Amino acid sequence: MARIEKFEDLKVWQLSREICRDIWHLFEMTPLGRDFELRNQMNRSSGSIMDNISEGFERNGTREFIQFLSISKGSCGELRSQLYRALDRKHISQEQFDMIVVKTDSESKLIGSFMSYLNSANYKGSKFTKPTSTSNHADAQNPEPETQNPEL
Repeated sequence: MARIEKFEDLKVWQLSREICRDIWHLFEMTPLGRDFELRNQMNRSSGSIMDNISEGFERNGTREFIQFLSISKGSCGELRSQLYRALDRKHISQEQFDMIVVKTDSESKLIGSFMSYLNSANYKGSKFTKPTSTSNHADAQNPEPETQNPEL
């Protein structure tokens, strides 16, 4: 089983980073880069996906992490809506639109699955674990479970 030790290990975060790079590439290569208002909105929503995953992970509490994942999932929908606006304004091609919409849809589903997994887990987070006086003090302070779903 894979052990998740940092948010960079999460496939859900890795895909969100890829989406951010794809969005930035659109800004550099298409007329979308000159529509500053839409560009700024898309930059913020794509960044929100990855930033909320990382922030939620760092909170060390499952309930908080789920809340931040929910925000990330909402940002996926927001970005898809903005992609429709970019397509309708002819800033991007249908092919460019399709490529990123498929990724954002996959990301949204992956986040939803991760939220379901976390909701069903008994683990509340490392900040709720009280240190014990055992010889293995490091594990007592950071008893994060191995993930049952290595795709996350």
